[in-house]
Amino acid sequence: MSALGNVVRSGVGRRRVQTLVIGLATMMAVAASVLGGSLLVVSGAPFEDAFAEQHGAHLSVAFDASEVRAGQLSKSKDAEGVSGSAGPFRTATLSPRADESGPGWPMTVVGRGDPGRAVDEVKLLDGRWPARSGEIVLSTDSARIPTMGSEVTFAQLPGDPALTVVGVARSVTGTADAWVVPSQMAALTAPGSGGYQMLYRFTDADTAARITAGRKAVTRSLPAGAAVGEQSWLTVKKTAERDTAVYVPFLIAFGALSLVMSVLIVGNVVASAVGAGTRRIGILKAVGFTPALVVRAYVGQALIPAAAGAVLGLFAGHLLAVPVLAEAGEVYGTSSLGIAPWVDLTVIAGVLGLVAATAWASALRAGRLRTVDALAVGRSASAGRGRRAARLAGRLPLPQPVALGLARPFARPARALGMGAAILFGAIAVTFTVGMGATLGEVMKAKAHDAADVVVPAPMPDFGPRAPGAEKQRPGPDPAEVAVAVKSAEGTGKYYSATKVRTTVSGLTGTVDAVAFTGDASWGGFTLVSGRWLDGTGEAVVPTPFLAATGTRVGDTITLDGLAEPVTVRIVGEVLDPRNNGMQVFTDASTLAAAHPDPTETSHHIALTSGTDVSGYVATLNKSLDPLGVTARAGGLDADGDMVATLNALSATLTLMLVAVAALGVLNGVLLDTRERVREIGVHKALGMTPRQTVVMVVTSVVVTGLVAGALGVPLGVALHGWVLPAMGDSVGLRFPESVIDVYDGVELLPLVLGGLLIATLGALLPAGWAARARTATALRTE
Repeated sequence: MSALGNVVRSGVGRRRVQTLVIGLATMMAVAASVLGGSLLVVSGAPFEDAFAEQHGAHLSVAFDASEVRAGQLSKSKDAEGVSGSAGPFRTATLSPRADESGPGWPMTVVGRGDPGRAVDEVKLLDGRWPARSGEIVLSTDSARIPTMGSEVTFAQLPGDPALTVVGVARSVTGTADAWVVPSQMAALTAPGSGGYQMLYRFTDADTAARITAGRKAVTRSLPAGAAVGEQSWLTVKKTAERDTAVYVPFLIAFGALSLVMSVLIVGNVVASAVGAGTRRIGILKAVGFTPALVVRAYVGQALIPAAAGAVLGLFAGHLLAVPVLAEAGEVYGTSSLGIAPWVDLTVIAGVLGLVAATAWASALRAGRLRTVDALAVGRSASAGRGRRAARLAGRLPLPQPVALGLARPFARPARALGMGAAILFGAIAVTFTVGMGATLGEVMKAKAHDAADVVVPAPMPDFGPRAPGAEKQRPGPDPAEVAVAVKSAEGTGKYYSATKVRTTVSGLTGTVDAVAFTGDASWGGFTLVSGRWLDGTGEAVVPTPFLAATGTRVGDTITLDGLAEPVTVRIVGEVLDPRNNGMQVFTDASTLAAAHPDPTETSHHIALTSGTDVSGYVATLNKSLDPLGVTARAGGLDADGDMVATLNALSATLTLMLVAVAALGVLNGVLLDTRERVREIGVHKALGMTPRQTVVMVVTSVVVTGLVAGALGVPLGVALHGWVLPAMGDSVGLRFPESVIDVYDGVELLPLVLGGLLIATLGALLPAGWAARARTATALRTE
């Protein structure tokens, strides 16, 4: 082995703590960067690949057949900016009979003669395209189970037409729930009903503004009011990416924190090693090492643990990415996604390059040292540093060990700044993680609507396999009878019921959950983002994703189809609710009364009067409800929190890693400082300092640094939270109100500030114990 190799190997083996610190800091940076970078690259890959392959429509527009003719729509393909179009296709919103293949929820049926090619090529996954009337192809996104050879019966139409399922297909932008041949549409469309669908591709369609401009261009020559709905590919893309995109903002934040901390840690460790090994540097130069070789030796001592940490970080990043990428791959039926090799190579090259550059910059001082000066200086600190601070501390009414410790950072200000920076980023990470957990908790509360003390859940919809000879299961409970039992129960305070029915909205495929309230539901845990709550018939509040999908805003009107008759409502508020991808409409029961909604899925929500025992109330109420076939239980509705649990677990893991690296950074600094002061510590012990006082002196030396770093880290963590969480919400199409973002209060902030002190203390305890155990005679003999 060469002389340089021997020096590098010796330095790595001798400085085990510094080696560990650099390795962990690099591992953290690589793991967070690989995870965040991979998710950023592949979050949209399944959708984008399918969209390109199937020539997806940038915009689908639904038209009212009574307002516009097919010939007029055909001319819209010549509008400015249109690069391709398909249609017009006749459409109908129909409710099939509920059976073992699925519920009787409304579905959008489109008449198309073939799967298409130039625009929205519908991809057949099984079977074939309909060749004649009486055949139908179901979308994989339909609520019905697409069983080949089964029948879909539309009992509300004349003659009860029954269509045989001959294929299963997927439209990349979800332009329909089912397709039939054009000649079939006459039997599926009642007189005066139905519509047209046009699909467009534009030359420029990468932003919402350009999509809006394209919509205006294609509808400019058409009668006002002819277009009754639309769906942009950007909205579908955001929905498809939501499961992975939500992770990206906070992983970018953690990756940036990790990279900056790695730079600080490496720079501090190498600079400290140069400062502590000045005499060794002089010896190396005396035996023939050039300045360049000395610098390379210190860079090599940093790169070896960094390379080991990079390998471990790569492995950790892959493990953390597996479940998230697998979920993304399921969106369009692709195989499980993997991390692109170029992402691994880029991250490792970037992090190791950053480590090398930082170590080189910190080691330049070693190369510039004159041999004679290096041999003469040794490893003792400059005698004049920190004397003024020591005199000022000595005048304070504090025990001598505490005063000595408080003055110590001023003797090595650069080292104290390095430790403070490590603690600072640890405090930022802890503050951010606490805030993110609180915000996600508020989101889950908004999702669960769990303000009720007692709830009577809605029965499951009446569909599925039935016993032979059984035509229909017995009718569900009468919501009016349940309401009477609830209102008459002793202890009932506030009460409302919620009836869920499935509807459709022009321009959107799939169903929209319309929830009709009987009674005042404003207390039920619904979090408003903008606008106001319901105040009468004909009003509705909707989640943010619904507004984005329909291109509407507060104050606009929408029409709910798929019921006994269309219902028009005015949007008066925007509510935070991520259930059903945000495709919900909340309104008053009187609004839907004329459409005769099915009351089967009705839940009842109860707030008890003060002092009422929940368990006793539930037991008493269930005696009245038992004959009705329903059961009350304590607490609000459950909310699925798998993604929130994953986010919290991932952020907690990354935060613990950052805190561990910060504590090790402090340990490294204090250890170097203690070794430099070993003779001074021996003098203090000879003058009567006890081991306990030695521990106090060493730990106190990081108290000021920890408190200052904690005090600075908390507001920076709050600011980071205020930037990242709205970005996370936007990635899944949600807007968070101030009540969800502003989750910190004064009582919580003080312990977070003290968290910096805790990190500093944890890092200083081991060197303090070593100093306390050092024998006085041994310490006094140390040069």
